Amino acid sequence: MTVGDIVAHATMCVREGRMLQRGMNFRVSPDHSVILMSIRPGAPYDDEVQDGGRTLIYEGHDVAKRRGVRDPKKYDQPAKTPHGKLTENGKFEKAALDFKAGRAEPELVRVYEKIRDGIWAYNGVFKLVDAKQVRSGARMVFKFRLELTDKEVVFRPEVKDLPFNRMIPSAVKREVYKRDNGQCVICGSKENLHYDHDFPYSKGGSSLTAANIRLLCARHNLAKSDNIE
Repeated sequence: MTVGDIVAHATMCVREGRMLQRGMNFRVSPDHSVILMSIRPGAPYDDEVQDGGRTLIYEGHDVAKRRGVRDPKKYDQPAKTPHGKLTENGKFEKAALDFKAGRAEPELVRVYEKIRDGIWAYNGVFKLVDAKQVRSGARMVFKFRLELTDKEVVFRPEVKDLPFNRMIPSAVKREVYKRDNGQCVICGSKENLHYDHDFPYSKGGSSLTAANIRLLCARHNLAKSDNIE
């Protein structure tokens, strides 16, 4: 799987070896964690993409609904459960602070972004570099800073790897997916889709406009490679 691949939720779960039912998933394997993000209108958390896609500011998750908690948005986001165990917020915070203090290497995090119900885009591997609590209205929320890495580069002899120094903005992804009807613009396939630069990024093509982005299936994405058509 490479940056920009479009996947179904079930495909993500198979790849990660677990049912991904929450946005923060610490240490799904010994070498990485998983974050599910969304900056669609109405998204439940205030995630941000900065620096042209190189930096993700990810908001922590709310207290779990339970007896006596009707509106989680009225409570501080917790670092621990009522029983004293670390929540996902707490686990990610500890990893970030351990890295800042020089006690550990940065946690590597695979990031998937929700495009629409059941449809996700793979945004690549980020390193977790910071965590803090900030005031949001009347409560405190976690903010995690993640920076894009060049990890997980997949080499194929017939394809030049996508550069890892940018992400296609979320609004552009949504516009392209809707415009192209969720299918390859060449053959109409709805399987193994990928966001493709019509004019290649490596040759100066923009990631910032839907006019230069289209949906291609894996077969036609491989056939195109990095050539200008």
